[in-house]
Amino acid sequence: MDTSHKTSFQFISEPSDINFGGKVHGGVVMKWIDQAAYTCARTWSESYCVTVYVGGIRFYKPINIGEVIKVDCSVIYTGSSSIHIMVEVYSRDFSHKEFEKKTHCIIIFVSVDENGSPKKVKPWVPQTDQEKKLEEYATRLKSLREDIHNEMKPFFNE
Repeated sequence: MDTSHKTSFQFISEPSDINFGGKVHGGVVMKWIDQAAYTCARTWSESYCVTVYVGGIRFYKPINIGEVIKVDCSVIYTGSSSIHIMVEVYSRDFSHKEFEKKTHCIIIFVSVDENGSPKKVKPWVPQTDQEKKLEEYATRLKSLREDIHNEMKPFFNE
């Protein structure tokens, strides 16, 4: 089974990841998301990619220092040069076998050439019912972002 559309990182949260409340800082979690999702996008596109959107980030529960972290990424939609990645962050204490979901978001990258111009990517074709639902979800989000952008245009100097 081809898994080039998925990436998973596992590591331990470190004392340097701490926030003022004694938990892992949200910005650190966002860095993990960007790194893992970039790896997924780069693997899929086989070229350099740039982040163009991070949205719907949801922090369900805090992550403790010293927990095992798992960041799972999957391609859920591709445009001509864009790769839409679903990211889920989990953690668990060493005394537990099961991971608990802590954060979720969608992050979009664009594949670029050596001049920074968008570069065509191979299309993502969902195989399972779950993958088809995720692709539909991604296209709904894309449509909502376009509607919001069009609504907000008068407020931006473009």
